Amino acid sequence: MSVKLSAFVWDGCAAAGMKITSVAIMARLADFSNDEGVCWPSVATIARQIGAGPSTVRTALGKLEQDGWISRTARRKGNRNGSNLYQINVKKLRDVAMFHLSESDTSNPDTSKSDASESDRSKSDASNFDPSENPSAAGFHPPESGGDPSVTSKHDPSDKKTVGRPAAPADKQQADSLKIDYQAVLAGYHETLPEMPKVIGLTDKRRTRLNGLWKKFDFTQERWMSYLRFIAKNCRWMLEDRPDSNTGKTWRKKNFDYLITEDCYIAVKEERANDLPKVAQVNHAERDEAFSRLVSQARKPQNAVEEFAKAAASKAGLGRMNEVMARSAWKSIWSESVQKASAKEMQRSA
Repeated sequence: MSVKLSAFVWDGCAAAGMKITSVAIMARLADFSNDEGVCWPSVATIARQIGAGPSTVRTALGKLEQDGWISRTARRKGNRNGSNLYQINVKKLRDVAMFHLSESDTSNPDTSKSDASESDRSKSDASNFDPSENPSAAGFHPPESGGDPSVTSKHDPSDKKTVGRPAAPADKQQADSLKIDYQAVLAGYHETLPEMPKVIGLTDKRRTRLNGLWKKFDFTQERWMSYLRFIAKNCRWMLEDRPDSNTGKTWRKKNFDYLITEDCYIAVKEERANDLPKVAQVNHAERDEAFSRLVSQARKPQNAVEEFAKAAASKAGLGRMNEVMARSAWKSIWSESVQKASAKEMQRSA
């Protein structure tokens, strides 16, 4: 359950003119979602919980999608359809909530500033860090219960604060001023980077390092998850044992303790830790000269690019084509060979 998104719904949706049925549906989606707005409750579940008919819920969901509040993706479970995957438009929801909340604060100077939803909004958004702006890429997987989060949900929406009701006691793990949910930190690590060694507990040293990282770089749970996703996508060398043919040694994969160091975070943030191959510039003169030497004259390759290119040319049968067709195919072969050689060199140097 995302308390933050639920707060955004109550702060902004009704004030934005949304009908009460749609507000209730948005609230249920937020209750089922992670902080990135991903969830998959069935229409029947939503209808039962808000006391509306399935057709009413479907119509409201269609209007919400049309207005840009959500997007839907069909899911299949074997040979049958599963419940839709919903993606809440977190940016739109947050912006609307912030606008109406600030408008309310302006009209009523005595309004309390201590609401939890506002403190959440003060944190920097994870999309500022994550190169991929598609939240669906997050490591967030459906439960094994059959696709209905209500089956396995451990959260009760009634736990949220309401008027005239005392706030629930704070979790001991979030008692520090930085509000670090250490269990969520570990869960995100294990879920996003399953290739790395499992962490069985947080020592005092690890907590100290996490506190330092959170404080110095204004971390939140969202920023932590974005950091991990970036590593999973762009820093594969941290997740694999890679033999080095030059030294005969093996580059060992990294672990949790390495990720929570300042040096690692800065290297990732500055994109110095990337091991994805760079897009190499193609030297046309070199490419054409290599065609004449490797294809027309069948000479031996002189480097890794030429080795890849000659093998691909042989497989494609360039030697049996007329020169115009062969040269046209050679352009694509040469570009791919440059990328392969670049990736190989990057892997070797890692």
